[in-house]
Amino acid sequence: MHESDHTLDYKNSGVDVRAGEEAVSAIKALVRQTYNTSVLSDLGSFGGLYRLDRPELREAVLVASTDGVGTKLRVAIMANRFDTIGQDLVNHCVNDILVQGAEPLFFLDYIGLGRLEPVTVRQLVEGMVAACKANDCALIGGEMAEMPGIYQSGDFDLVGTIVGVAERSLLLTPERVQAGDILLGLPSSGLHTNGYSLARKIVFDRLGLQVQDYVPELGCTLADALLTVHTSYLSALRPWLRDPRLHALAHITGGGIAGNLKRVIPDGLSARVDYPLSRIPPLFAWLRQAGGLGDDTLREAFNLGVGMIAVLEPTLRDGFCADTGAFDLGEVIPAQLDAAKVVFND
Repeated sequence: MHESDHTLDYKNSGVDVRAGEEAVSAIKALVRQTYNTSVLSDLGSFGGLYRLDRPELREAVLVASTDGVGTKLRVAIMANRFDTIGQDLVNHCVNDILVQGAEPLFFLDYIGLGRLEPVTVRQLVEGMVAACKANDCALIGGEMAEMPGIYQSGDFDLVGTIVGVAERSLLLTPERVQAGDILLGLPSSGLHTNGYSLARKIVFDRLGLQVQDYVPELGCTLADALLTVHTSYLSALRPWLRDPRLHALAHITGGGIAGNLKRVIPDGLSARVDYPLSRIPPLFAWLRQAGGLGDDTLREAFNLGVGMIAVLEPTLRDGFCADTGAFDLGEVIPAQLDAAKVVFND
């Protein structure tokens, strides 16, 4: 062997620094598409700089959240399709601060990889850029970490942090919810980014299907059904954030309707949900039948076609439904003795 065969460097250990720099350079033009006059730094700086200039807000409150897309990543890897999950990540984070009445300002991402694959990274970033532009949000920085000792080759993780702003007097909090409020549901596009561990066990382990298989009951392939982009509700709800008759919002993620709606119901009240399982969309009905799932498991694992719930005064119902496509879901009532915060009216 030549002496050079024994030489260790960072690339030989599995980390290609130059490839990482080239990847960042290649996506700079993409990311700049999300910039506005408030962005004061370029991608590649140690920190992203953002000038908060919202003179119309009397008392601006920053609202921040961090989340990932969970094991939906595994479906994307199986399908070798990475054009949607960047959008999922941004939209999920947008919804998480929207429920407190905040509009997004800027976003940062973390991509952890076993091996840097430029095509995969570009598709991930393209998705994030598309969603940031659609949500009027600047992508001002992030981290791309190649860690072969942590992630297997071909595996990666995707996490995002979002910062938004709200008027303090208009923050949506449980304290605003009262008996007599109604519940309106906004439809989801599918599983969004939750319930994938159970869904994967059903379709891949129990049924033995492949991600490219066509499912007649759904009218599409598994990849199309399971990689449908998580809906952002910002454009639908933004016009209503300053209406004091909108009291609360609940983003229906892990834990389902009950697990998330209860977070905005104050003590002494209960949300009575009128949403029988006969109303759930075909995807969830198919998973229920294929997995032999009980009602409690189904409701805990999946959003069941409800991506966001609005709690509002009845006088707002007609205009809100006409504008957002929301549908009746129930009402808020005084809590009965030992009643749960969320009760399904089956």
